[in-house]
Amino acid sequence: MSGGTLMFMHALRLVFVAALFLSATRAQDPVVKWLDQHGASLNELYVHLHQNPELSFRELKTAARMAKELRAVGIEVTEHVGGNGVVGVLRCGDGPVVLLRADMDALPVAEETGLAYASKIKAESADGRKIGIMHACGHDIHMTCLIGVARYLAANKDAYNGTVVFQLQPAEERSGGMNRMIADGLLTRFPRPAHAIALHTAADLPVGQVGMRAGPSMANVDSCDITLYGKAGHGASPHMTIDPIVQAAKLVLDLQTIVSREINPIDACVITVGSIHGGQKHNIISSSCHLQLTIRSYTDAVRKQMLAAIIRKANAAAQSVGAKQPTVEFSEGTPALQNDKALTAAVRRGIGVVLGPENVVEIQPAMVAEDFGRLREQGVPLCMFRLGTILPARLRKMQDSGNLAVLHSGKYYPDYQPAIRIGVRSLLAAIAGAAAN
Repeated sequence: MSGGTLMFMHALRLVFVAALFLSATRAQDPVVKWLDQHGASLNELYVHLHQNPELSFRELKTAARMAKELRAVGIEVTEHVGGNGVVGVLRCGDGPVVLLRADMDALPVAEETGLAYASKIKAESADGRKIGIMHACGHDIHMTCLIGVARYLAANKDAYNGTVVFQLQPAEERSGGMNRMIADGLLTRFPRPAHAIALHTAADLPVGQVGMRAGPSMANVDSCDITLYGKAGHGASPHMTIDPIVQAAKLVLDLQTIVSREINPIDACVITVGSIHGGQKHNIISSSCHLQLTIRSYTDAVRKQMLAAIIRKANAAAQSVGAKQPTVEFSEGTPALQNDKALTAAVRRGIGVVLGPENVVEIQPAMVAEDFGRLREQGVPLCMFRLGTILPARLRKMQDSGNLAVLHSGKYYPDYQPAIRIGVRSLLAAIAGAAAN
């Protein structure tokens, strides 16, 4: 037998042994055994959270429940961090500090799933209307998985050599909760993390898979309000007026040339005018018109270029008709979620050992926002991965029919029992992989 053949046979044996090891590891996984014994109580917690959603900045009962759950297993708990934020600290050894984050707020979306445990909660909107609310983005799954990890580690402190900081964050959907918690000492009053890890539900991945990518994963997002001014008058005498609605019509089209003609085509970005309001009557030219925009990008340079161009275009629209300078206001700015390359590789390896590397899939970046990325601005390497939440047969059926229930939809619901099990196992594997990096 040649030397090359011997080397090939040896390599095959190594692969075979590694496969047996991974199989045995999954079969004897102590987390699986623990979930077999304690999973039912996690399912009950999920149903409670799903049936009792609270909007951003109003998560009073949810925060109290999260604090109660952490205290029940002996974790040090601090409430009212940056408002409704909760921080728990579990010391398991002298190794690295890892922060695990889950968000608590729900959305102003009426549930349409028809489930027996569907949310029937209503809240008052900013304009006084009664609106339905639900966890249409999976934050109830996020919280339940985090509590599962907390319970497991509190009972098995030898499973991790280090300190775990559990962050329960309010107001992710309004992109304000992380900022407030950081300002209130998240990284100074508590052990500073060497890295931070979070999961996020995915409506397009099957239960049993997780998705991740290094680098840009979610976008920079800014909201913009533009008020264009004119000179009011009768619709029969437009020459006596300055029409702000005509200004707005020109501006809506001109804004699209920022993306198509000013930004490098390789740099993905979006400007969407989501709202335009002007005038009150058929025959009256109004004195103002208000536009609301969402602006999305991946790099700081493109973000800066887009914001400057929007101001320039708005001013130009006003100058072109002799109107006074418009008001342009930016708000709710959220930085891009950039997954640290080294940390993401370590998390990928850790989860691959538990779920099998074939079940850790590469995903594309998305133009949605996630304020978990603010930790990167504070020098904390981070990794957020996507958790598959739909059983494979149901997912295939929805995809084949073209009726995939996406996040933020009143029809989205996870197959929560198996998804929670995979979520808890994945988070534990992620922190183990990160610690071994």
